[in-house]
Amino acid sequence: MILELEQYKIKLDEQRAKLAEAGDGMHIDLIERELMELKEEMNAPGFWDDLERSTAVNRRISFLESKLKHYNALLEQCDDVETMILLAEEEEDQSAALETGTQLDELIEKVEELALETLMRGDYDHCNAILSLHAGAGGTEAQDWTQMLYRMYTRYCERKGFKVRLLDYLDGDEAGTKSVTFEVSGENVYGYLRSEKGVHRLVRISPFDSNARRHTSFSSLDVAPVLEEEANVVINMEEVRVDTYRATGAGGQHVNKTDSAVRMTHIPTGIVVSCQNERSQVQNRETCMKMLKSKLVELQEREKEEKMADIKGAMKKIEWGSQIRSYVFQPYTMVKDHRTGFESGNIPDVMDGNLDGFITAYLKMQ
Repeated sequence: MILELEQYKIKLDEQRAKLAEAGDGMHIDLIERELMELKEEMNAPGFWDDLERSTAVNRRISFLESKLKHYNALLEQCDDVETMILLAEEEEDQSAALETGTQLDELIEKVEELALETLMRGDYDHCNAILSLHAGAGGTEAQDWTQMLYRMYTRYCERKGFKVRLLDYLDGDEAGTKSVTFEVSGENVYGYLRSEKGVHRLVRISPFDSNARRHTSFSSLDVAPVLEEEANVVINMEEVRVDTYRATGAGGQHVNKTDSAVRMTHIPTGIVVSCQNERSQVQNRETCMKMLKSKLVELQEREKEEKMADIKGAMKKIEWGSQIRSYVFQPYTMVKDHRTGFESGNIPDVMDGNLDGFITAYLKMQ
């Protein structure tokens, strides 16, 4: 038991060091200073007269306090585990040592999550995200693969406690999904999911092939940040073509009765967005505008990323259209990310939404 407790001490010291490093990455001192300045602004005369500013300040204070509280709670948990180790040592209590090990494992997991969050330093990493899946060439097989990926991402969101809202859905010809667009909301959603942008490749024996031949299918995923309400993005509507059409699929009495679905095409960039899941054409139009703004910002971010890659002399660009990951079902089972080299042989687990290893590897690589 003594040896076991000594190992616990070493692990605890490692977590304290990781936590200190994460605190430096979070700039705890700057967070505390900004909080003080914002609270002073809140107490200034006339602060509540400007509703837009007061709302933004309140939201920012809440966000910063949450980060600070989370960090301080982990510092306290380190102290608690240290106390438990000392007590188990003094009393030579095996059951207390086991409980200490459990608490230490929980601490290690939380510190790892915090360390991952500190890697999210992009301008929009804290934002929600809009995801769009599109089936590639391959007919029913590719459309089935797109539906499988949609399930994988919704399961990932459930695991992380994120909320998913369907915006647009187009059924496959015989099975599966031609395209689907959905909004994901939660803390640091874009920071996590931007790593998934690109082309996903499936290799398997197709259930739609009577000769049981092996097929390769592709589906592309686009990920764009949902901008804050105060974000200043101007779109010239003369450069946007707006089409309306009748919505399809389930959705209540408004579906198939009027031309409520909306599709917008941004002519200079060729970006196309559509929405049919709101209850009126006005709501669908508003959602389309939000999606279009998000995709334009994502395009700017991608161009900046590619420019930085050129400056750094990167060997391989990460860009739309590149094959980022392969999912092989036959003749062996393997999911491999071609950018990071991270792989998993547990395909059912990955397809059930366990993407943490892939996302962590990408963030660390960047």
